Amino acid sequence: MPAARESLLDAAYTALTRRAWADVRMVDVAAAAGVSRQTLYNEFGTKEGLARALVRRETDSYLAGVERALTRRPAAGPGGDAAGRVVAAAAWTLRTARTNPLVRAALTGCWNDRLPLAPPPAPADLVGRFCDCAVTALEPDWPEEELPALGTACETAARLTLSCVVAPAETSDRSGPEAVARLVRGAFIRVGEREWGKGR
Repeated sequence: MPAARESLLDAAYTALTRRAWADVRMVDVAAAAGVSRQTLYNEFGTKEGLARALVRRETDSYLAGVERALTRRPAAGPGGDAAGRVVAAAAWTLRTARTNPLVRAALTGCWNDRLPLAPPPAPADLVGRFCDCAVTALEPDWPEEELPALGTACETAARLTLSCVVAPAETSDRSGPEAVARLVRGAFIRVGEREWGKGR
């Protein structure tokens, strides 16, 4: 019942944006999704099962956005195409963390009493997945002998992005993306100097 499952997860997420997870009632989630409470229990078993599925969906959606950002090829600019693609993934991370409390909690490891107690992915796992996605997206255009440097640049960029989620540079909406773009481009500057100097 994929449509019912997604409707239930949407209803659970909406409920979570309005009240603490402890106050979210299964009967209300089912009613908001337009299905029976039995359907909800058939899909997820328990409220904890619903919470696990909701956290998984939101973090998977975040990572799918990272992959999309990394596969787009922006015009080469300062720091080159590789840096531009990772900057786009970093900007997506900042936007998502600002608007989605589950993704922010998963990235930072800071879960509060408003959120479900489902076992989340650890921040290190998400940083690792960000890094793996970046390396996978960029390595086809990268010289084989430079792949270790690419891995280091991607990991540095992922960790810098996470630091901007945890401790934003300033409070204005524009400063966060600009700060992370500057930092991420810096992570690629050393590895890129050799390659961009060759006309890449």
